[in-house]
Amino acid sequence: MDRRRFFRNGSLFTLGATLISPLKGTANILDTGILDKNKKAKNIIFMVSDGMSTGTLNMADLYLNRKFGKSSNWLQLYKDQRVSRALMDTASASSIVTDSSAGSSSWGGGIRVNNGSLNVGPKGERPLPILQKFKKAGKMVGCVTTVPITHATPAGFCVNNDSRNSQPEIAEDYLKIGFDIMMGGGNKYFSAEKREDKNDVYADYKAKGWQVAKNRQEMMQATEGKPILGVFAEDALPFSIDRSSSGTLMANTPTLAEMAKKAIDHMKNSKNGFALQIEGGKVDWGAHSNDIAALLYDQVAFDEAIKVAIDFAEKDDETLVIITTDHGNANPGVIYGKEANKNFDNLQNYVQTNEWVLNEIKPTSTTAQVRDLIKNSQATTITDEEAKTLLSYYTGKFGKKDGLYNYNNLPFREFAEMQKKYNSVGWISMDHSADYVELAMFGPGSELLKPFVKNTDLHYLMLQAAEVENKF
Repeated sequence: MDRRRFFRNGSLFTLGATLISPLKGTANILDTGILDKNKKAKNIIFMVSDGMSTGTLNMADLYLNRKFGKSSNWLQLYKDQRVSRALMDTASASSIVTDSSAGSSSWGGGIRVNNGSLNVGPKGERPLPILQKFKKAGKMVGCVTTVPITHATPAGFCVNNDSRNSQPEIAEDYLKIGFDIMMGGGNKYFSAEKREDKNDVYADYKAKGWQVAKNRQEMMQATEGKPILGVFAEDALPFSIDRSSSGTLMANTPTLAEMAKKAIDHMKNSKNGFALQIEGGKVDWGAHSNDIAALLYDQVAFDEAIKVAIDFAEKDDETLVIITTDHGNANPGVIYGKEANKNFDNLQNYVQTNEWVLNEIKPTSTTAQVRDLIKNSQATTITDEEAKTLLSYYTGKFGKKDGLYNYNNLPFREFAEMQKKYNSVGWISMDHSADYVELAMFGPGSELLKPFVKNTDLHYLMLQAAEVENKF
């Protein structure tokens, strides 16, 4: 592959265009004069902080600076000028506001698809997903995430499906395709006791030689040479701050950084290299519920996984690390005010998420109990009136449910609004936004990045950086 052939006019092709790689047959491409000197990317690590608005990235950096006197790993890469950086347009085929399945499919399949679908285009196109292309090229491949491994973002790199909701089917598809390591949550899509069809998908994986890990210790003990399926929660993994507050969860549930390191170690000796997607999936869930502790601490956990990837790439010298998000969500940020510093710093004293707190409140709770609960878990003393307001959602009829993953119909929006005067964090919504997002690249192939790209461009950039022909 001619490594000098790349983007024209900042975009590879328009919506619904041909599936043939636009890298072929182009002429008069700008030659930077340095591309032939760059190494091939033997390995690719694609990191996604799902639903990360720029404000989320900013707040994680502020938190780490103010508590530990250091920047986030992500922004330190910027400060040290060690990465190529761009803005990325995140639209889907059906909307300027993408969902996670269309967002991941743009990278996975190289075309824009309608929200809700996985690598199935508006005209029925079914491009081969990127991890299948890399697998056919001889690389080891896998995904790790903090949400179900069958969820939209990992699935967008792996499968074709009309609906992101076909998670039981996706669990079976992974086995048919034959990946090398897949880890996250989602027991209910693999367990015979939980699946509607009563199919024991775990048994199917074991029958084909997979190692199945259901807790942190089993993951650590898994060996090279056989593929690994790691499923560590019924649905998504716990939020990082709630995990840190429970000895049981810490013992049984790996962090994203630990999963990332295990996946890299599992594949790093592959003769033809590897391709790995790493997703901080619950950043998005925290944004959907306007849950600042959930959002902030899961972004920090994602940042710890960045260090794992960059540390490996530095030593390896043949690994391209891509760091980005699929879309913004809720656009949170620190709001101006006399007490902004003090209020934001109080987040350092939180030990539980809003989700945990609101699930602890019962219709029988007293206002004093609610106030004590919040003080002990979030170092915040709310008023009696505020406690009564929260209780009204439990003793009366709940209003409209807010937040995409609000399974228990909790008053997330109301609690977040109440918290503003105590933590100085504001939100514009509880849903995805159409913002252009941050994109950073480290290692061989990063020189290909232009200052502004479409999400679909990354599919072809990965192929070009790895010198894998788009022929499958």
